[in-house]
Amino acid sequence: MNGNPSDHPNVAWERLPWKKLEVAVYRMQKRIFQASKRGDTKTVHKIQKLLMKSKAARLLAVRRVTQDNQGKKTAGVDGVKSVPPAERLKMVEAIHPKQTEHRKPKPLRRVWIPKPGKEEKRPLGIPVVIDRACQALAKQALEPQWEAQFERNSYGFRPGRSCHDAIEAIHSSIKHKDKYVLDADIAGCFDNICHEALLGKLKTHPQMRRLIKGWLKAGVLDGFQFAPTEAGTPQGGVISPLLANIALHGLEEIIVTAYRDKDEPQVIRYADDFVILHPTEEGIQKAQAIAASWLKNMGLELKPSKTKVSHTLKIHQGNVGFDFVGFTIRQFPVGKTHTGKNSYGKPLGYKTIIKPSKKAIKEHTTKVAEKIRELRAAPQETLMRDLNPIIRGWTNYYRTVVSKRVFAKCDALLYNKLRRWAKRRHPNKNMAWIVRRYWLLNQGKGWTFGTEKMSLWRYSRTAIQRHIKVRGTASPYDGNLIYWAQRLKNHPMTHSTLGKLLKNDKGRCRYCGLYFKDGDLIEVDHIWPLNLGGTDTIANLQALHRHCHDQRHAELQAKGIHDKDHMVEEPCAEKSASTVLETSKRGDSLA
Repeated sequence: MNGNPSDHPNVAWERLPWKKLEVAVYRMQKRIFQASKRGDTKTVHKIQKLLMKSKAARLLAVRRVTQDNQGKKTAGVDGVKSVPPAERLKMVEAIHPKQTEHRKPKPLRRVWIPKPGKEEKRPLGIPVVIDRACQALAKQALEPQWEAQFERNSYGFRPGRSCHDAIEAIHSSIKHKDKYVLDADIAGCFDNICHEALLGKLKTHPQMRRLIKGWLKAGVLDGFQFAPTEAGTPQGGVISPLLANIALHGLEEIIVTAYRDKDEPQVIRYADDFVILHPTEEGIQKAQAIAASWLKNMGLELKPSKTKVSHTLKIHQGNVGFDFVGFTIRQFPVGKTHTGKNSYGKPLGYKTIIKPSKKAIKEHTTKVAEKIRELRAAPQETLMRDLNPIIRGWTNYYRTVVSKRVFAKCDALLYNKLRRWAKRRHPNKNMAWIVRRYWLLNQGKGWTFGTEKMSLWRYSRTAIQRHIKVRGTASPYDGNLIYWAQRLKNHPMTHSTLGKLLKNDKGRCRYCGLYFKDGDLIEVDHIWPLNLGGTDTIANLQALHRHCHDQRHAELQAKGIHDKDHMVEEPCAEKSASTVLETSKRGDSLA
């Protein structure tokens, strides 16, 4: 290529003032949040239009879908998987509102993914890359508006909130009083939302309404078969989780306001799963009728097979306790010396125990067994490298509840599976020889499966750490960045190494200097590359945004320094819609 190397598109993209762009967009989002909070709809729409036209917002939207998103290499109907920097700069201009106003969205590509533990599959709709960028831009404008309005006990698909917050909300509701519970599930929520009801609920300006209506009505291409989309917001779209939350907004308020006595029900919702808690069975039946009637107006209904009434302490209709997002919540009667006290100092007579559900344990141990079987001929290091993320992700998910005995049981099951794996490799050797070959002994940590260079993570090494619920209606758009950086550091899905790095750097990315926000993709990078003598110690590690990590390695490669051996962390809380649906309900992690 002739001319100045700094004119190369790769260099031009990397040298953009990303820090200034993020600060500028966040300031607009904060103003949208504040205007929405005080009910100033006119100002909300005015700033949203400015944000959609802003080049800073358009650049960040394109970077989000081409660099940061985990599904960035999934093609839509146009077959495009990756977008080089030169095309990214063109895409920034193509998603300007003046351009998108006259462009019709392309159909979604239908992809079927299996539901864990079931034969049926879940349909995803994958938009083309430019439509994803448009949706990411619209989401930047819409999300702050609705974050100021969403109900306090809505936890799924929201920045700064997770299933652990929902579990803590349930615990706070029942820890001083046993209650009846309606454990409800909405049938095909994403696929059946009424378009007209959703668009009417948005109450947005005409240009935004036309954009969203176009995405909802784009249709689906399954193989070579085109089908129109008459209802639903397809899973797989960038803006779909937000639209689903908007559709379900108001469910908590309509139920709570129907009760005039002091015993109001608690409604806690995570995505399309929700529970209603009330001291009486009549109160639960009333809430169920109200919920069913309200959902009908949105084109939705409760799924009978997954909706049931139970009690947290007593057997009711053959049920006691309930499962929610991979956890089992139940109360057990105990003696006076083993029980807590209510707010009046009176012994409760029971203890509230939350632990991993039997279904989640079975699915996880089955997954581990299948992985060991799949790698029965692989080297020990390969087996450990593949198992460690599965085990650590699962234990991090359940480290906030009563999991000590479950972790010990999983360790015992894993030990037996590894013994069979090792015995199969050496059928003529006795177990004493096999143990010396594959287990590290006399190191003060019990029997550890590993080598001198690395070891397999044991379930019981994960310390139990209580999760602190998000504060009231707090939102990342309220401007309290220090609070959100602190929460990110202590989040249960944050790996311990990453947590230490976030603490050392006070919640900031060491490359760009910006605070990490919940939902950012964070990667742990070696300051000095391993192949040049660097180590895995904390002193040689730093936490970076994924895009900052890519940019830093591009700079190192330009200097002739190559470092392919780096550690990657998953996003700390919220993920894509499909990942949340799969991981939250089974208590599994894709770390």
